[in-house]
Amino acid sequence: LFLVPGLIGFIVMISSVVSTSLSIVREKERGTWEQVRMAPISTVSYVVGKTIPYFAIALVSAFLIVAAAMLLFGLPVRGSWLLLLLAVSLFVIGALATGLLVSTLVDSQALAFLISLLASLLPTFILSGFIFPIASMPAPIRTISLIVPARYFLTALRAIVLKGVDIGVVAPQLAALAIYAFVVLALASVRLARERG
Repeated sequence: LFLVPGLIGFIVMISSVVSTSLSIVREKERGTWEQVRMAPISTVSYVVGKTIPYFAIALVSAFLIVAAAMLLFGLPVRGSWLLLLLAVSLFVIGALATGLLVSTLVDSQALAFLISLLASLLPTFILSGFIFPIASMPAPIRTISLIVPARYFLTALRAIVLKGVDIGVVAPQLAALAIYAFVVLALASVRLARERG
């Protein structure tokens, strides 16, 4: 029961980052990026249009994993489903933003896939508390883990699902996820606007 919520974050993070990182790079490789650059749409509209389908897919996959965990492992969902939806949504937005940022930095799908795996797989697996407790890590590693969104997501997810806490208890984690999503989305938008300009 302690590992299954971590598995939810692990799968959602990898699938979200990889899928979005490949979407823009695919246009660069196919030669359609020039058409996108000349299109009369804003960068924000383009980012929103690119992320909404992946956001919906990631949400569906996250709740399918929760349903499978409830069915196969008896995972109890003691907290609010709306609060769970909020936590998953903030985490997914941050993951999608990470994928978008990766896609603005590279020009090939192979490199985008490699970087997105390194940016999502290793930090989520090692630095989030999924496998290794954060309290037992050396101080420098604990400091690095502060920028890993999965760390906050897993803490919030376990508290909501296993303990049934209300929003006041997980507010710091939700705030950290929101800040991460905003900062990375802003960086991706700035990079994308520079490329389109």
